[in-house]
Amino acid sequence: MPRQPRRKSHSKVYHCMLRGVNKQDIFFEEKDYLQFQNLIKKTKENFSYQLYSYVLMPNHIHLEIKDENQKLSQIIHSMATSYASFFNKKYQRVGHVFENRFQSKNVEDCYYILNLVRYIHQNPVKAKIDKMEEYKWSSYFEYTKNEEIEEKIVDTEEILKIFLIENGQDTKGFLKFNKTSLEFQDSVEFLEYEMRNKLKDEEVIYFIKKELGIYNIQEIQNYKIEYRNDIIRRIKEIQGVTQKQIARVLGVTVRVVQKACLKDTKKAF
Repeated sequence: MPRQPRRKSHSKVYHCMLRGVNKQDIFFEEKDYLQFQNLIKKTKENFSYQLYSYVLMPNHIHLEIKDENQKLSQIIHSMATSYASFFNKKYQRVGHVFENRFQSKNVEDCYYILNLVRYIHQNPVKAKIDKMEEYKWSSYFEYTKNEEIEEKIVDTEEILKIFLIENGQDTKGFLKFNKTSLEFQDSVEFLEYEMRNKLKDEEVIYFIKKELGIYNIQEIQNYKIEYRNDIIRRIKEIQGVTQKQIARVLGVTVRVVQKACLKDTKKAF
């Protein structure tokens, strides 16, 4: 079955994630990180998008992008293919560098936009690699040294403006905000669940409850057919979920799931 088209964000903001194949490291030394930062600069010039935050971790990457021109796939594909070519040539290897298709999640409101910046900046702390202010490969450095950097990667002014409007605080308040605990850790971490090769049933149930707002899972089988099928198709969009697993979680037959997905495939043509 062909891949489902990505749902467009009303705010045009997306949380994107790339991870090394088999969870392997994609950055080994400083020049590797610098190469990817340069690719971000290059794609910004080529595709005219805004970058709100980013972090380059040893085996994965988070990017918070505002894509007014609806070229998200081209942006990430350009970064990934260019870096893979550099990486394979440098380390004399062949094959994929990144795992599967890149993952993205719509970011629909200011609350989520700001909390996602905080989540991305806290990645080195969460991984017990470094403190936020000492980690060189994230956008946090550009926020702390905002007025000292001549050539920035991140559109810091946009986020600081949103933070000022939403919270009535300046840059100092924003930096303090970055160090506080996340208010919706479960929601932003779901993208990382999707990066696995296979999800557990409880994680699929978590998605249905938190992302679709349906808390009585067994009631789905009693919904009107069109509404039920739409829910099935949205669940099927998650990487790592099988039709058999959807049937098991929802309490319907595999044939019901197959028909719902087949109908969506016909629409694509």
